[in-house]
Amino acid sequence: RNKTLQMEKIKTRLKAEFEALESEERHLKEYKQEMDLLLQEKMAHVEELRLIHADINVMENTIKQSENDLNKLLESTRRLHDEYKPLKEHVDALRMTLGLQRLPDLCEEEEKLSLDYFEKQKAEWQTEPQEPPIPESLAAAAAAAQQLQVARKQDTRQTATFRQQPPPMK
Repeated sequence: RNKTLQMEKIKTRLKAEFEALESEERHLKEYKQEMDLLLQEKMAHVEELRLIHADINVMENTIKQSENDLNKLLESTRRLHDEYKPLKEHVDALRMTLGLQRLPDLCEEEEKLSLDYFEKQKAEWQTEPQEPPIPESLAAAAAAAQQLQVARKQDTRQTATFRQQPPPMK
């Protein structure tokens, strides 16, 4: 009788342990699924950052090209200004000999045609905007994500091919 009672107690404990085991297995599976989703979300953000950096590079190149174009236009404008000045002085001298008033200067006709105006504009568009510093935590996260991405590419055993859309930006 004592052995039967002992066997029943062990059987009850065994059932309880088995239920706890199944419950913990379900929890572990859920945890792993959540981890996979978080890793996918992180990689989506890493890709988003990569695309932003690519856009920044394109904009930097566009800005450089635009600055070069502006420099060429500024030089062309300066040359035209230099050609105009002696011609105007000559025309004004001829007009004075004929008793006519001299013609108004370019800057009197329109302020924008003054060389000072061009130099001021050049100073304004040549000041490059500074890229805001990346907070340390974001920089560290980006570096860690990049290392993880490299490690994942090297791990050919990975068979899961989950694709999750990145969450909408807030």
